[in-house]
Amino acid sequence: MIPKDLVKKLRKIEIFTSRLANEQLAGSYHSVFKGRGMAFAEVRQYQPGDDVRFIDWNVSARMNDAYVKVFTEEREMTVMLLVDLSASERFGSVGRPKIEAVAEVAALLAFSAIKNNDRVGLILFTDRIERFVPPKKGRGHVMRVVTEILNAKPEGEGTNLRTALDLLGSLSKRRSVAFCISDFIDEGYEKALRVASKRHDLIPVQVVDPREEELPDVGLALVEDLETGELVEVDTSDARVRDAFARSVHTQRARREQLFRRLRVDHVTVKTDGDYARPIADLFRRRQKRMAAR
Repeated sequence: MIPKDLVKKLRKIEIFTSRLANEQLAGSYHSVFKGRGMAFAEVRQYQPGDDVRFIDWNVSARMNDAYVKVFTEEREMTVMLLVDLSASERFGSVGRPKIEAVAEVAALLAFSAIKNNDRVGLILFTDRIERFVPPKKGRGHVMRVVTEILNAKPEGEGTNLRTALDLLGSLSKRRSVAFCISDFIDEGYEKALRVASKRHDLIPVQVVDPREEELPDVGLALVEDLETGELVEVDTSDARVRDAFARSVHTQRARREQLFRRLRVDHVTVKTDGDYARPIADLFRRRQKRMAAR
């Protein structure tokens, strides 16, 4: 049985993210994520301006008139959500842990998908695969996906992006759209990312808490690595310490973004203290412009 507080939280997420999907992402989602190709729909009489390459010569011969084949875009796709449940996702400095922002982002993307009649699947991972939910359609399925994220009790603490990306490759033989929602605090996933991005339309979504980018000046503080449990005493009153921390974070992010650019992988960063729908909508608009320019 789902606890009452979780039911309330789920209802709030459903109302909010469904509205955002309608208002901000509905049209752009359809135009930037193409289906599997063109499917044959019907044969009709030739009309001036029709492409002669599509004339069906067999039908034309039988009917003693020119007929052309008509094709429609095969829109239905599979959208996979790869969601990081590692211990670092439990961190939060703005009144809620990152995992709640992750769940809302996942819900927003899932609602956008089902409004276009696409199927949505889920891979939950830490340093291992925690759960796989097969792709399905429908509003009820979206809420199951969000429930799985918020109600999960992961066995692992660390992060292994490679394991999740490898599973994506073994599960989805056809090309799918895959959103990898994580803080990307991991190493050694470059090869798996490259392989997955060639097979699928892979979009990393990095979720960041503001305190992960800069240390506040609170004097001596014990800082815990949630994934390893290691405790380190840090003098946050020392400006040099704070500057070194900020530089380290900036360098790590720059390396990740350089990797994404090198692989030509679209990516987006959302912050737990900001509007996460806007950067996703901006990403869709960039893809629209790029596709229109081709």
